[in-house]
Amino acid sequence: QVQLVESGGGLVQPGGSLRLSCAASGSIFSINAMGWYRQAPGNQRELVATITSGGSTNYADSVKGRFTISRDNANNTVYLQMSSLKPEDTAVYYCNADISFRLSGPIFRYWGQGTQVTVSS
Repeated sequence: QVQLVESGGGLVQPGGSLRLSCAASGSIFSINAMGWYRQAPGNQRELVATITSGGSTNYADSVKGRFTISRDNANNTVYLQMSSLKPEDTAVYYCNADISFRLSGPIFRYWGQGTQVTVSS
């Protein structure tokens, strides 16, 4: 059984910063890509950023230059450093991880439970 546990959300003023964390646990052989998505009320879930096991990153245009994704492979953890936050960044943020349980085995995508980020004065 795999769990992805997120932390670090909260209320922050415009222009402020937050750091989200997401730790994967369970009988994991390896984790390929990890990522962050977000969903605002009335909107579809959208990509924020992804990172491969080798450290290659990809960002949504709306967060480039403000958000940084990173990971700690030894601890199966992915981070999202968010700076210069705007009210439109308000959403529930979800992490995901593409996980395999054996060498050359199939890859399964798991999701965290979500953490609320609210940007408001």
